[in-house]
Formats: sequence, structure tokens, C-alpha cells
Amino acid sequence: MMDPDSCTHIGRVVRIKKGRDAGQFALIINHLNERFVLLADGVKRKFDRPKKKNINHIELLEYVSPEVRNSIIETGRVTNNKLRHALRKFQDEHLAEEKGDDLNGERRCH
Repeated sequence: MMDPDSCTHIGRVVRIKKGRDAGQFALIINHLNERFVLLADGVKRKFDRPKKKNINHIELLEYVSPEVRNSIIETGRVTNNKLRHALRKFQDEHLAEEKGDDLNGERRCH
């Protein structure tokens, strides 16, 4: 079991701002201290080999995956399949909305 105080960001989706993986999405699987977190996406960065990332180099998004969060809090682990599913669900729900906002309800023809 993990300390509930250290779980404030567990399961939160982030966008990586700096480094080789800039622009990609990942999930916070552990909060090391006030400066560093561990990230995984289930594809390139698996749960067993997460990326240690400075919190200043990521953008915290508002979406938190309840499946990932509950699994990590209860068992201390999460499957890579669950990580991939959570990111796919986030991208389907939230990124589709952002793309739709660009057109303001209008269709454009070239």
C-alpha cells in the first residue's frame, strides 16, 4: 500500500514538454518527491521501467484515470495494458474535443 499523501498525482495524464519524448502523453505512476515523478505509457515506457521526470518538464492535465489510480493504490502495480487503455481513452475523449473546438462548429472546404 502507498501513502495517500504521496498519491495526489497518481494516475494523472501529463504532456511531456521537454526532452526526447516532448509532445507525448504519459501517466504518473509514482511521486518521488516535490521535484520528480515516474512516468509510464505502457508502450515505450512500461510500468517496470518508468521514466524519471522533473515536474517542471511536464504539463499536468486535469484528467486522472480512476482505473490506474485505484490499481496502483490498492496493489502497488498496474498492467501496461491498463496504461495503454487509459491513454487511449483520454485521447479519444479529450483530444477529439480540442480538434472540434478549432472549427467553432463550421466546416471548411478548400
